[in-house]
Amino acid sequence: MQNPGNADDAGTRIRTQYDVRERLADGAQYIGGRAAKGTSGRIHAVVDPSTGAEVYTYELAGAEDVDRAVAAARAAFPGWSAATPGERSDALHRFAAVLADQAEELARFESLQCGKPLKLTREFDVPGTIDNTAFFAGAARHLQGQSAGEYSGDHTSYVRREPIGVVGSVAPWNYPLQMAAWKILPAIAAGNTVVLKPAELTPLTSLLFARAATEAGIPDGVINIVTGTGKEAGEHLVGHPDVAMTSFTGSTGVGKRVAEIATATVKRLHLELGGKAPFVVFDDADLEAAVHGAVAGALINTGQDCTAATRAYVQRPLYEEFVARTAALMETVRLGDPFAPGTDLGPLISHVQRDRVAGFVDRARAYARVVTGGEAPEGDLKPGAYYRPTLVADAPQDSEIVQSEIFGPVLVVLPFDGDDEGIRLANDTPYGLAASAWSRDVYRANRATREIKAGCVWVNDHIPIISEMPHGGYRASGFGKDMSAYSFEEYTQIKHVMFDNTAVARKDWHRTIFGDR
Repeated sequence: MQNPGNADDAGTRIRTQYDVRERLADGAQYIGGRAAKGTSGRIHAVVDPSTGAEVYTYELAGAEDVDRAVAAARAAFPGWSAATPGERSDALHRFAAVLADQAEELARFESLQCGKPLKLTREFDVPGTIDNTAFFAGAARHLQGQSAGEYSGDHTSYVRREPIGVVGSVAPWNYPLQMAAWKILPAIAAGNTVVLKPAELTPLTSLLFARAATEAGIPDGVINIVTGTGKEAGEHLVGHPDVAMTSFTGSTGVGKRVAEIATATVKRLHLELGGKAPFVVFDDADLEAAVHGAVAGALINTGQDCTAATRAYVQRPLYEEFVARTAALMETVRLGDPFAPGTDLGPLISHVQRDRVAGFVDRARAYARVVTGGEAPEGDLKPGAYYRPTLVADAPQDSEIVQSEIFGPVLVVLPFDGDDEGIRLANDTPYGLAASAWSRDVYRANRATREIKAGCVWVNDHIPIISEMPHGGYRASGFGKDMSAYSFEEYTQIKHVMFDNTAVARKDWHRTIFGDR
């Protein structure tokens, strides 16, 4: 279905474009608490993917901007790391309040740069970011080491959990606001300072996020933004000798390059990479629930989600009905203007990404069945990077469309027979970020949660995340956790402190170096 929007929606877009240009007129870099223009000498445009129109142009960051941002973060680190947990907590609570006051602006900016429907940014991206900020405001007070104890008999030991230093983070374009929060919040709650490089396609809300932190009283230099290309700004940030840790979210291929650069300077490394999430429907599942879950889980954010349902494995007794009902439900999803209230699905991030997705589907026609979709819409939506929700059936397990991350509104459905086969197929890709199992049988579902190799396994649902629980993958999907208190394991280092309790000058173990007992 198609929902082209109306004049009121166009007016909202125009007002948002004006607000973007006014708010960010000073440039797309934010260093030491101040907006700045980039120094690379190159101009980049943020493009509204629903229309193809340029909405904001800015000067890209170069190596010099990265150096200034790292220096600002390094200068801020001693004071911020010395703040008490309560002081950092109070600052983050104020930060959450400022974000809540700016929620509508954040939602509109996110929709404009990403093409997300406003109902998604208003109900998911922005509230999730505010909640995450509030969570880390509380979690900042609970950074604890191990209780003291006399483990050797002659000494008292305890463990300190300390911040690492300057964190250089690189975030993707699919969830710019939420990814900025996931990268920044646990790092600063633990006492680190941050330089974040957002994707050059989508810097708008990362810049608003950093400005809101300053408004909330978080000290200058604690959060810095450099907006440049991955090749120039990103690689320089990852390899910078004063950056103690790198956190990267993006494709597995780029993640390998990040790891290569970070390893050269022996940095702490956190990688959240690609996914190819299986959606396993056993023959006792609630079919209506599974169909609705598959369509929502596959199409969230136009499928540009590393945890999106991409491979549905359906036990053979339900297979044909699942395919038919899923295709019918997909056909009711309304593509349209992201600013129109009735829009369910917006465009992909760019025409380049749209064409990449179309290429996967077009090549699959040689070996699989395209049940619905598989094309870009005509009419009012033609100028945008739109692609219809697409269902592909009967593809071989080893085919490209089953094995590779597509990152678009495409769901592939395959049948399986026994439970062993369903779980084996679910694990049969290099990835392991997320998965779901659909069954009314608690023992069957519990087996799936044990045996499917993924960092998150949902049962009878797919996609929901909460601030209190960790997010991260297995295998080619990376390592380390975002969100939750578990993320502090990435952003802190552990120090063992050991006190002698004997007050004896010559310790018994010294005989191993000189003298006898």
